[in-house]
Amino acid sequence: MTTTSAYPHVQLMINNEWRAARGAAVIPVHNPATGEVIGSVAHATIADLDDALAATAKGFDIWKNTPAVKRSEIMRVAAGLLRERAAGIAELMTLEQGKPLIEAKGEIGMSADIIEWFAEEGRRVYGRIVPPRMANVQQMVLKEPVGPVAAFTPWNFPINQIVRKLCAALTTGCSIIVKAPEETPASPAELIRAFVDAGVPAGVIGLVYGDPAEISNYLIPHPTIRKITFTGSTPVGKQLAALAGKHMKRATMELGGHAPVIVAADANVPHAIKMITAFKFRNAGQVCISPTRFLVDEAVREEFVAGFLAYTEKMKVGSGLDAANTMGPMANARRVTAMQQLTEDAIKRGATVATGGERIGSTGNFFTPTLILDAPLDSDVFNLEPFGPMAALRSVKNLDEAIAEANRLPFGLSAYAFTSSIKNAHQLSAQVQTGMLWINQPAMPWAELPFGGVKDSGYGSEGGPEALDSYLNTKTVAMTSV
Repeated sequence: MTTTSAYPHVQLMINNEWRAARGAAVIPVHNPATGEVIGSVAHATIADLDDALAATAKGFDIWKNTPAVKRSEIMRVAAGLLRERAAGIAELMTLEQGKPLIEAKGEIGMSADIIEWFAEEGRRVYGRIVPPRMANVQQMVLKEPVGPVAAFTPWNFPINQIVRKLCAALTTGCSIIVKAPEETPASPAELIRAFVDAGVPAGVIGLVYGDPAEISNYLIPHPTIRKITFTGSTPVGKQLAALAGKHMKRATMELGGHAPVIVAADANVPHAIKMITAFKFRNAGQVCISPTRFLVDEAVREEFVAGFLAYTEKMKVGSGLDAANTMGPMANARRVTAMQQLTEDAIKRGATVATGGERIGSTGNFFTPTLILDAPLDSDVFNLEPFGPMAALRSVKNLDEAIAEANRLPFGLSAYAFTSSIKNAHQLSAQVQTGMLWINQPAMPWAELPFGGVKDSGYGSEGGPEALDSYLNTKTVAMTSV
């Protein structure tokens, strides 16, 4: 278990310059596998934010007038640099976030794919000519960049969550200030470095860290910022959306979930186990679209539980830098506490812990892969997003009961289902209230697919052509010859 990447002291990036914060304040960064401080990140002041805002305003004037084909070329170069540097960046990500190295490399590879897709999609942002009602009139619909963007991103996917926001902004001609996560600052910095090295003009991208509340409360109302995009919890998302609405700012919200997994009586159970269990424990369950509420038809419950337990028994939990481990630590100690509280509440309410439910050791943020059986519907684990290596399973009598439970909560980000019936698949597609439904497969959120939720899981998309809509203004131009 060795690393070749020394963890840096991460700086702000403003106007294409890497710099310390004014006053030189820093925030320590911890390795979640050991608890040790491995580095620091600059803590931006209001003066730093003012510098970033002034730079992004100038950057927008340059970038919006840069031809789409040129923007595309620069983005593709950045994707190439990200691929070339993937090994070193992946080690930084594992050091600061904890996920296994193979997952970190996978995240970087998919992020490069996303950059390339958006780079090309921006070349197809077209307006249209509308046939006039009189011969001496021309009518056009133009698409223009909305303006400078403020993006707020989480620690669970330090690069992938930024890339979707960054690339939708850049490909449409917007400049952007990224408020990246303080827990995992080094890998986002390397992502931004790839774009700077690729030739993005000064001011087009800014990168800041600091106090999340202070930064959001300053950037969102500021007249320079015309759109915000946020990924994170539903309570915080509602606060930021309200602030954006107060100041008439566009907003995209990708918020929390509590994804149901419906296993119908006619499901291919071995296939379901193979598809969903590995995805459940990816990134130690710290995934907004992680499968969490397993609703299994009573006819196949015994087979499904046996297969799930057989899979977890093979898992090896430890440092993500060790290739032998299949699951790393959670990113911070708060998640360990949350897992313990969910387990205790479920047991108190009569549930059974089929496997796991315990912290591993006293060093690092390790928790056992956990399956809780028969927790009542009023238990915390069936109402609060676990965001950790925990699944809760209940039996259902039929598909209608499963769909009713899937729709009970206010969340609607992602859902999963396993069935061999086209009829069932159509019923699920029509009735499950979710932004994304994956049938007989784990989530495969390719860049070309919409990515977003409904109900309390947010609004707007961070994938597919739909992702570009909220970064564009629509302008009608009609002219008459005189």
